[in-house]
Amino acid sequence: MGVNSTKSKFDKVLSTKDIFVLAFGAMIGWGWVVNTGIWIETAGALGAAIAFLIGGVMVLFVGLTYAELTAAMPQCGGEHVFSYKAMGPTGSFICTWAIVLGYVSVVAFEACAFPTVIQYLSPNFLQGYMYTVAGFDIYASWVAVGVVTAIIITGINILGAKTAAKLQTIFTLLIAGAGILLIAGSVINGDPANIMENMFVGSGKTSTTALGGVLTVAVMTPFLFVGFDVIPQAAEEINAGFKKIGSIMILSIVMAVAFYSLVILAVAYVMPASAMAGSTLVTADAMGLAFNSPIMTKVLIVGGMAGIITSWNSFLIGGSRAMFSMAESNMIPKVFAKLHPKFKTPVTAIALIGVLSVIAPFFGRKMLVWIVDAGSFGVCLAYAMVSLSFLILRKKDPGMKRPYKVKNGTFVGIVAVALSGVMTLLYVIPLPFASTALVTEEWIMAGGWAVLGLIFYGYCKFKYGAAFGAHIDVEYIDVEEKESVHIPVRVKSVVE
Repeated sequence: MGVNSTKSKFDKVLSTKDIFVLAFGAMIGWGWVVNTGIWIETAGALGAAIAFLIGGVMVLFVGLTYAELTAAMPQCGGEHVFSYKAMGPTGSFICTWAIVLGYVSVVAFEACAFPTVIQYLSPNFLQGYMYTVAGFDIYASWVAVGVVTAIIITGINILGAKTAAKLQTIFTLLIAGAGILLIAGSVINGDPANIMENMFVGSGKTSTTALGGVLTVAVMTPFLFVGFDVIPQAAEEINAGFKKIGSIMILSIVMAVAFYSLVILAVAYVMPASAMAGSTLVTADAMGLAFNSPIMTKVLIVGGMAGIITSWNSFLIGGSRAMFSMAESNMIPKVFAKLHPKFKTPVTAIALIGVLSVIAPFFGRKMLVWIVDAGSFGVCLAYAMVSLSFLILRKKDPGMKRPYKVKNGTFVGIVAVALSGVMTLLYVIPLPFASTALVTEEWIMAGGWAVLGLIFYGYCKFKYGAAFGAHIDVEYIDVEEKESVHIPVRVKSVVE
């Protein structure tokens, strides 16, 4: 084992408020605006809310494992570091490559979601027909908005994590405000009869049973809850006590579960099932009904636009830091470990994900739906591997300092592995009563990503030899301890 050390390359610029809005803003995003009607039509109001509680319980158990591991190893890369310590380079590569697929899929999706929102606000927005992809017509104006927004978000992220966090705070407040208005308006002007006629299965009858409807919605939730794991990706840039980092991760998950469940119930409470069937954007129309005002419909859509920005921003941060960590370990080309000399951001990794988001609008929404489903599969796989890493490290390194230590750790770890493992299998094994498994196009997307990973793995294994999987430990003094904060030190160890 070879050892050397250098000063940390990152600036500690993120406060506890910053990391909360990065996680919470990423999780509530835009999906609740565009998909709430689909969830209710699939599982019914109560069924959809239960589905989110099921997904939330899974994510909460997984989040507990993340919270302990992040506080114990506050290093850039999150999943990469945890799985490396527990499983070694190959396990770490699979885990991190899977979560990067999830991040990239969200960024690509948001690049298409943003011009879609503009289309809702401006019916004459679509101009300059170009071509059709999988039944979706591509227009020059639609592409232009997606491309320009992608360039702006990418540029903001290159300017530094603190700049991105300021943007996140503003837009997270806008989303939360829109959601709270919808819930409050529904409570005041809703009708219990609306929700009573639409409790389970839903008006759309897309599933044959209530259980099938609930499971169909439940497998969608990992994509919507992904976001709390951005915190460990940027751990080296956080200026907060390690125990507090873990607590904020759990708080962000609980609040996201509550937000989604309450929005679903609010929409069903104020809007009859028959009205949902004729609506193109159910959540926005529900807001209009709650306040009897078409202006409030647009207010909610603007809140949804803010959600697109928050998710986009967070996952660009998370994906670029994960790639940086892999590159530093010689698992993908070293160019992705390059930091901007002034802003201390992984500029090459940010630029690559930014380029993918610029390209995404040219392929339209249908293909992006396939990418998102493939990305959700990657997220669940990574969650299962992190949960397993948690159990392995509890046994392998019981003396590790754990500022945020989960009570009943073995039980929590086993439940996290079981729930995330089952969720992963639901993407693989078709069920006769629910639409959970990936379709052919989605398997092609996931398979293509796996092939690209194999190419990187083989190339770097050949190029770097024994240095493949070189890991860098970062040692910090907790900022909340009374001792003075030492300069962070990176200690590199090459696993023979």
